[in-house]
Amino acid sequence: MPLSEHEQRMLEQIESALYAEDPKFASTVRGGRLRSATGRRRLQAAALFVLGLFLLVAGIAAPFKPGGFPIISLVGFIVMFGAGVLLLIGGPRMSSPSGRGSDAHPSTGGAPGVGRGKPRKQGGFSARMEDRFRKRFEQDS
Repeated sequence: MPLSEHEQRMLEQIESALYAEDPKFASTVRGGRLRSATGRRRLQAAALFVLGLFLLVAGIAAPFKPGGFPIISLVGFIVMFGAGVLLLIGGPRMSSPSGRGSDAHPSTGGAPGVGRGKPRKQGGFSARMEDRFRKRFEQDS
């Protein structure tokens, strides 16, 4: 179910305020679907791929094939596939799921009016959100 326009604006405001209050944490939790692999993860994936390739070839060459089906080759293929998956999703997060890059940060062109030109109060965002919640709760009662 898609978000309403009001909910979308609120979400953007929350995101902008999070960037303004703690940019390091915000960039850490920003998330991402595509990740780049670290050197260690690449080495692990390459070793698994070679092991899977060895099992694939050994399964074909082996005389023992229960039911005429090379099970060892199937296991090798699964190991190779797992190595590919490990390589694709194994590293630190690199991009956001919304497709926006660094221009979503308030200091570089994010949501207008949030975190710019005004001195921040201690806990200002939290206090505003609590006030809004209280007002909505009081309106519903």
